[in-house]
Amino acid sequence: MSQDTEVEFDVMVVGGAGIDTIVRVPDLPLPYADSLLVDPIESYVAHTGTAVALGARALGLRVKFVDFLGQDPFGDLVRRRFAEERLDFSWLPSAAGTTRAVNLVSADGRRMSFYDPRGVAGQRLPEDFYEDWLARTRHVHVCIADHARHVLPSALRHTATISTDLHDWDGVADHHKDFAYAADHVFMSAANLGEGARRDAALADVLARGRARTVVATDGARGAYLALRDVPGVRHFPAVTPPAPVVDSNGAGDAFVTGFMSGVLRGAPVEECMRRGLACGAFACTVHGTAERFAGEADLG
Repeated sequence: MSQDTEVEFDVMVVGGAGIDTIVRVPDLPLPYADSLLVDPIESYVAHTGTAVALGARALGLRVKFVDFLGQDPFGDLVRRRFAEERLDFSWLPSAAGTTRAVNLVSADGRRMSFYDPRGVAGQRLPEDFYEDWLARTRHVHVCIADHARHVLPSALRHTATISTDLHDWDGVADHHKDFAYAADHVFMSAANLGEGARRDAALADVLARGRARTVVATDGARGAYLALRDVPGVRHFPAVTPPAPVVDSNGAGDAFVTGFMSGVLRGAPVEECMRRGLACGAFACTVHGTAERFAGEADLG
């Protein structure tokens, strides 16, 4: 839990460290059965913050990662992986233990996630824990864990830009709104937004109520949708063909975030940011697990 007073960061990631247990099943939805023989069940150091932090590192960005973590065997796995990766990670202990999820993954790479946030009511990262790092980062990515929302007011006082991923938001649930309306760059899945005009209205609402410059809804094999401040309408960008067979869609949305934001931090046009995001997302679908291997610059063409 040491603080480095010299290093400056391109990205600071707040929240989203944990363990994914992957169960590979023939198909989704899965019909009821008393028991089912499956491939070996694997547990991975994963979750959204891990994937964003390590994905950004793979694209050459300087990363700081902060979160709560359990003082348990799962937390040990997380800390060991980050030490091996030499990821600059600082944590505080959570009495609830390390956040976990069980993900069913079908043969075509689709997934269904059972997420256990293990939050402690009212838990928050003390401002003096992260304030120095926040003051020395260009950009902060705030995951939608409840304890991470309390970092938003501090982030808004600094010059760093903010991004967040709302995941499978339906455009209505209150939990996500603080994040949606505070961030400069807002990402989400299109899965629960509906089609066409309903989806576009949800993106427009984020722009109207918040401070976002860009709002993106990713839609798997159908690509992604982009809305921009002061630019009418929503643009569709087709998916990028994966460089290898699709085996696991876990982490594809997180990979999109890293690709897109790496473009933003390099001053690239928004079209190039979308291309980078889609390419990183496609690459992630060719790798088992959420945070095992990431696209580098050479993979983006």
